[in-house]
Amino acid sequence: MPPTRLFDLSDLDLNKVEFDRQSIAQVNPQSYEMAHLDAIVWYDLPRMLCLGYKDVTDKEFWIRGHIPGRPIMPGVIMVEAAAQLCSFFMKRIYGLDGFIGFAGIDETKFRETVVPGDRLYLLGHIHKVRSRQFSAKVQGVVDDKMVFDTVISGMRV
Repeated sequence: MPPTRLFDLSDLDLNKVEFDRQSIAQVNPQSYEMAHLDAIVWYDLPRMLCLGYKDVTDKEFWIRGHIPGRPIMPGVIMVEAAAQLCSFFMKRIYGLDGFIGFAGIDETKFRETVVPGDRLYLLGHIHKVRSRQFSAKVQGVVDDKMVFDTVISGMRV
């Protein structure tokens, strides 16, 4: 059974874009085939919450080999998208300076598949912030179903 959602999506305008891919690229260094965050839809700085998405297309670099004839988004790419969401939040919205590196992944569960044509919503809650490190719970949602949940940590390098 999936955990409770970090926040209710029905209260939000999912078509409103606060930061587009171009704005994200000004903050996050990932580019070309490693850019896995298309938009930030909403954020709440006092509660350290954010919502972004990745539109999964049939042009993704992993389509040809994962899995031939039935392309399924690799779990590691879902987690990378989650990390990019949290990194953007911590740098652009929270105001953390410097490069943020991926420091850890915990409590990860993959619950459903993500395929071309899906919009993968990423719900994030930064729940611990120290001087150089942070930790966040992130959930991936497609068509109102939780497809993964994880806890990631990042570190200012």
